[in-house]
Amino acid sequence: MSTGTTSIFRSIFRGMDERALDTLRELAELRTYPPETMLCHQGKVEHTFYVIVEGMVAISQVLDDGQERMLSILRPRQYFGELGLLDDTPRMANCITITTTSVLEITEEVFHTVLENSPAVAYSLMRHVVDLLRNTDKLAIADLTDKNQELQSAYEELKAAQADLVEKERLERELEIAANLQRTLLPTQLPQLEDYRFSAYLSPARHVGGDFYDAMVLDEEHVGLLLADVADKSVQAALFMAVARTLFMVESRRSLSPAQVAADVHRGVMDVAPSADIFVTAFYGVLHRPSGSLRYVSAGHERPLLITCDGEVDQLEGNGRFLGMLDPLELVEFEIELKPGDRVVIFSDGVPDAVNEAGEQYGYGRMRFYLESNQDLPAKFLADGLAADVAEWRGNAPAFDDLTLLVLEVGARNG
Repeated sequence: MSTGTTSIFRSIFRGMDERALDTLRELAELRTYPPETMLCHQGKVEHTFYVIVEGMVAISQVLDDGQERMLSILRPRQYFGELGLLDDTPRMANCITITTTSVLEITEEVFHTVLENSPAVAYSLMRHVVDLLRNTDKLAIADLTDKNQELQSAYEELKAAQADLVEKERLERELEIAANLQRTLLPTQLPQLEDYRFSAYLSPARHVGGDFYDAMVLDEEHVGLLLADVADKSVQAALFMAVARTLFMVESRRSLSPAQVAADVHRGVMDVAPSADIFVTAFYGVLHRPSGSLRYVSAGHERPLLITCDGEVDQLEGNGRFLGMLDPLELVEFEIELKPGDRVVIFSDGVPDAVNEAGEQYGYGRMRFYLESNQDLPAKFLADGLAADVAEWRGNAPAFDDLTLLVLEVGARNG
């Protein structure tokens, strides 16, 4: 076992005597796994304890409704699966490698061998595993305490608003209907192609919001990328969002020119609601899969960030006026050439404009820092991870705007 792995082993089992450490070092096995290898399976009884030496592991949990919730991302010197050495309790979560990952494995068989041949070492190992479990329990109790306080606070607020309950229930029902309508209009899954991968995240600030996104396969060589924001958060905005998204879907199949599509959507919005005091900001691009060319327009929208295969984070060019309300509209098309390994992060203003309890904005600087620090994450983890980073930074401050992300990741292209 190398000096590096010995150091990691020692840091996990801090305080264990040298004889016990030497025995474990001899019996623990160092293994390396490729990305997307499932090491722990939720619901299955497994008996291996893992210590990460190199790489990253995603911990996720499938909820009762079938949705998957990201719990955490573990890095070197962290561990998981310790309960597998002690009992037959099924795994509580899935543990999947994100990158090529090396782990030290202590199996139930190893533990039994130690137990039979060296009870003192086995006792020392068990004591340290129990210590690890106690630390985990403390964190869980703290999390439950926070959730209980949140529930208590929500309960107090509910009691205070009881006088307006009837009116509130009527409004809630209307918002629920609008929210259900919105969810049915958003894509349930994005295309996962051999050469390109897509991932999205959307969290409305209220029951309903004005953000929407899509990745539309236009033909065998082209994919349309859309993220737009209706400038309102009411039920009217939800209906307006449905109109705007439908117009994009129709017009994108009539032309491969992003500027032409955006102009046609603009005219459609003006025709449908000429007097509405609502407008739409949008990023719309057309990706040519064989060449990696992405032509796009930015209609009053936040400028996306490009993470190059070299790890640099650059802001795309683009400016233009929002869609709807005012004529005439002129939009300029821009074009970039994407390379394998590049990623494009498209987002709504709910990301940089998120405000914490001190009144500070999340901003482009924090966004760049997160992307630079996590540039090796695949698209499906990058969107969720960035959203989680914004939520953690915002703390208990209310969300004033929808938070929406669409990530494009370039794989190896054929031809």
